[in-house]
Amino acid sequence: VQFVESGGGLVQPGGSLRLSCAASGFIFTSYDMSWYRQAPGKEREKVAGISTRGGNTHYADFVKGRFAISRDNAKNMVYLQMNTLKTEDTAVYYCSRTSIPGSWGQGTQVTVSS
Repeated sequence: VQFVESGGGLVQPGGSLRLSCAASGFIFTSYDMSWYRQAPGKEREKVAGISTRGGNTHYADFVKGRFAISRDNAKNMVYLQMNTLKTEDTAVYYCSRTSIPGSWGQGTQVTVSS
């Protein structure tokens, strides 16, 4: 099982980023997927989740209305569109299977700063 996250970077408050996650080593279409994040000195927390076919999504309250999760089952990819970014969104972002969180990749750093 492997996850490779990309798309992070430095952005000003109010800006946008789109994160990507390439998944491999398991039957992608059989699993709900989620994005997580970990800020310095804090525990990893779940940000958003999506069902196997993409029909159902859910979000943590702190990103609701600003972030959107999606997936492309033909490419084994999960995406996180992040809009109206805030300084408190600064963290390393990871993707994983919702039911079996783990096999963490290297993550992608998102820094929101002016």
